[in-house]
Amino acid sequence: PSWDRAQPCRFMSHNGEINTVRGNINWMTARQGVVESELFGDELAKLFPVVEPDCSDSGTFDNVLEFLLMTGRTLQESVMMMIPEAWQKHETMSETKRAFYEYHSAMMEPWDGPASIVFTDGKYIGAVLDRNGLRPSRYYLTHDDHVIMASEVGVLPVDPANVKSKGRLQPGRMFLVDFEQGRLIPDDELKQEFAGRRPYAEWLRNQRIEVKDLRPNKEPHGFDPETLLARMQAFGYTTETMQFMLLPLIREKRDPIGSMGNDSAIACLSDKPRMLYDYFKQLFAQVTNPAIDSIREEIIMSLECYIGPEKNLLETTEEHCHRLLMPHPILSNEELAAIKHMDHLGWRAKTIDITFDRADAKAGVMKTLDRICAEAEAAIDEGFSLIVLSDRHIGPQRVPVSTLLA
Repeated sequence: PSWDRAQPCRFMSHNGEINTVRGNINWMTARQGVVESELFGDELAKLFPVVEPDCSDSGTFDNVLEFLLMTGRTLQESVMMMIPEAWQKHETMSETKRAFYEYHSAMMEPWDGPASIVFTDGKYIGAVLDRNGLRPSRYYLTHDDHVIMASEVGVLPVDPANVKSKGRLQPGRMFLVDFEQGRLIPDDELKQEFAGRRPYAEWLRNQRIEVKDLRPNKEPHGFDPETLLARMQAFGYTTETMQFMLLPLIREKRDPIGSMGNDSAIACLSDKPRMLYDYFKQLFAQVTNPAIDSIREEIIMSLECYIGPEKNLLETTEEHCHRLLMPHPILSNEELAAIKHMDHLGWRAKTIDITFDRADAKAGVMKTLDRICAEAEAAIDEGFSLIVLSDRHIGPQRVPVSTLLA
């Protein structure tokens, strides 16, 4: 805790945590390269970085919320973009609202995590709950026109006879008070209003690219039993990986079962050769939430993501959803081949070889990275929309650069 992280922030206050904050910051930083304005011109650079350094997750969220507000969007619309409902598998959601969320998912990723966020711009004051509903928010509306919201009931003394209505905020739902109209705006009413302002569904039909829409292109798998062992060793496969990880998946179609914990030496302290991937671990946010079952709570789970060039975040146009929708991050050989050879709605993919001659030793790594960057820049200048990094030329005399570096 420190004074510079004290709440409330400029537009919001927050109970909980944003678990995706590091990725959100990285993506907002990357988007600065395509943000441009005819009105501000070069002066726009004075707004960067959008996210101030050393902010808390609340301060970071507030920075981006303010930026979206300054683009001409309303407070409610900006919050809907940053904290969307679980819309992908919501069978009863209207098509209009679903199209709104899907369109904006192509523009920016959600800010996710157990969070109850209160926001205001002076004209409105409201609150929103994360899509999982992992933080409590309860409210009272009294006959003398007072609204009380807190994470628990009983924070203020309220005469039961004065209570007009009360309730709790539901996952992904928004609670909004309009000071000018002097009323509480229902979630469905305010979201349908914004969802119907533009033809999002039509834009998606015209511009969205899906893997299943690409022309099939079968490539030979290149399976060679004589080089199989050498290739597996090159990519770090072990007997344990084969026996306990892969075989249960293939034979029994189930996740492997194992005891918790890993007592092997971490990569930086190991005296054995280790893959570069072993030096990195997935961020894990342990919070006081119940376990989430991805089968029984499927409605809030999704692996979908959009890839490809992004557009200017200061605008809202049909071309903003002209991106490739991936159902999940794992591709089959046929899907990868279709992407590599795609020529669809103006999209093409460029394949870049990331292997080098083993005789070049350590110097070959830096030379190869420079070559990859140069080829990627040239591909962008030539109008390619996607870049595929390939290590398939690996062999006795060809060594791959780790894809983490590339």
